[in-house]
Amino acid sequence: MNPRSSFDKALIEIQEDIFQLANLVEQAIYNAVQSLIKLDPAGAAQVIMCDEEIDELYAKIESKCIKLIATQQPMARDLRMVVTGIKILLSLERIGDHAVDIAQATMCIRESELNRKSSEYLTKMSRLVQQMIKDGFEAYRERDVQKAQEMCTLDDEVDHIFTKIFQLLIDNILADPKSIVQSSYLLYVSRYLERIADHATDIGEAIIYLITGERKKLN
Repeated sequence: MNPRSSFDKALIEIQEDIFQLANLVEQAIYNAVQSLIKLDPAGAAQVIMCDEEIDELYAKIESKCIKLIATQQPMARDLRMVVTGIKILLSLERIGDHAVDIAQATMCIRESELNRKSSEYLTKMSRLVQQMIKDGFEAYRERDVQKAQEMCTLDDEVDHIFTKIFQLLIDNILADPKSIVQSSYLLYVSRYLERIADHATDIGEAIIYLITGERKKLN
């Protein structure tokens, strides 16, 4: 196999591994938020356990990227493709960590049910960040700048809901001081989801850089 074919094959493998990692992370977010909405500590514990699989795949892909740079010494656009892969990888790993954060918060809530409005807001935020990840990786696969830009606009919707749930939970605490523990953990969770949206936006920016060579801030 000539060096070019070898490089292309390794790059395709890395990209497919990144898609696999994105699927695992997206599922972790869904499972973490569902365990919270249902106040299901067993489901939350499963999210925490599954993070090991995410970490192992992250380490495997990172190792492949480093090996590719060391052995092939890519230049120009080839190097940009590998560097972008590493940037996306880092963002996915951080998103996975926030899914664990949500699961850990769930395990600390002792009430029998969540505030209904809080559940609605958190479910909306979860759906939006999952959509951002899904759209982002469609843009990555298709090398679609417009789709990457459109995906990043969902971050504004997430920020808007975060502002609303923040105010709701503060009002709950003021109206009923006994709700402070649950409300505090839900504030943490909403913040984690807001940070996930920021990391998804970072992925969108990395994809645009990959395609155009331009560094564009969308956050």
